[in-house]
Amino acid sequence: MKTNVPIDRRSLLGGGLAAAGTALLPAAAFAQAEGEGLHAIAKTRNLRFGSAFAWSRPGADAGSFANPAFAALLQRDCGVLVPENELKWQRTRPSAAAFDFDRLDPMIAYAKAAGMPVRGHTLLWHYSRWFPKWLNDYDFGSKPAAEAQRLLSAHIDTVAARYGTAIYSYDVVNEAVDPDTGGMRETSLSKAMGGPEQVLDHAFRTARAAAPHAELVYNDYMSWEAGNEKHRSGVLRMLEGLRKRGTPVDTLGVQSHISISKPTSSIAALVGQLTPAWRAFLNEVTGMGYRLSITEFDVRDRGLPADIATRDRAVADFAGAYLDLMLSYPQLTDVLAWGMSDKYSWLRSFEPRPDKEITRGLPYDVAFEPKPLRAAIARSLAGAPMRPAAPERAA
Repeated sequence: MKTNVPIDRRSLLGGGLAAAGTALLPAAAFAQAEGEGLHAIAKTRNLRFGSAFAWSRPGADAGSFANPAFAALLQRDCGVLVPENELKWQRTRPSAAAFDFDRLDPMIAYAKAAGMPVRGHTLLWHYSRWFPKWLNDYDFGSKPAAEAQRLLSAHIDTVAARYGTAIYSYDVVNEAVDPDTGGMRETSLSKAMGGPEQVLDHAFRTARAAAPHAELVYNDYMSWEAGNEKHRSGVLRMLEGLRKRGTPVDTLGVQSHISISKPTSSIAALVGQLTPAWRAFLNEVTGMGYRLSITEFDVRDRGLPADIATRDRAVADFAGAYLDLMLSYPQLTDVLAWGMSDKYSWLRSFEPRPDKEITRGLPYDVAFEPKPLRAAIARSLAGAPMRPAAPERAA
């Protein structure tokens, strides 16, 4: 099993930089010229900015640290990284008895060499659709609760021990609430343990013991768009239950795959419609004592016209308003995009536009050129209220 890859920091910083393009931000007060990265801007407010990234073989055309053009974007703009898929059970747990870290190890090594702490996504995606087949079919035997606890503990303990303080924050549980009903999802694990609440409690308590240094996050995609009311209500009920049971959860991870799904004549009017209910939700979350994190930011642009200039302006305006609202909460310190370039966005395959045009929901286009969205992110980060100084994280 690979545990490391050779990394030359100077070549990573320099190689492929020309391919990344040059970002000229319009507000000179916070971005001097081409060199000001998004994380550098965020740090002036005691915030962090980062991105998802992937594994690939060296030089592959992928959103990977091993692609020099993409790595240049990470080096320029990011201070935090998160594996997009490589920590999920489908990748790391080929069977109940085996682990596979061949892809994750070099990713963590890259982040460590680049001086970037890592978010761990995810220790448990509590959704049968995304379980490996063996886990859906698993025979938990005559003592199912004990065997399910053993299986889950072994997974969390193994990951935490392997990566130590290189991972400073874990999405301990991902997407445990059914958005259609607001109820908790049932899986093979929850049926064995006696309910989804038992699964979540065990996962978070095990993670706290295994990684006492780490921020423990519940991560979900409830969003500010209309139609998410049941999902938001279900997440609030779940968070209240966790709090009452004393389950060690620090933060709500707000995925922030925000969406303009229908044509609109006014982004400002749309923002005005969405803001009150979303702010009420965030007020309830923070009122319980939870912190906030933007964990998977991008913009779905299906409802916008194909014209690039029109679409980019609307995406930037919508995203800027959303980020301004989120960053108005001092409990939020991390903003992570779900990738940096439209070329590798998951939306291209999971939610393509009806007109087949490439979605434009990330800071850089398919040619690694900065877009108005990048400038909007920079403005929101620069204009955020100052946070208290945070302790340096181990990388």
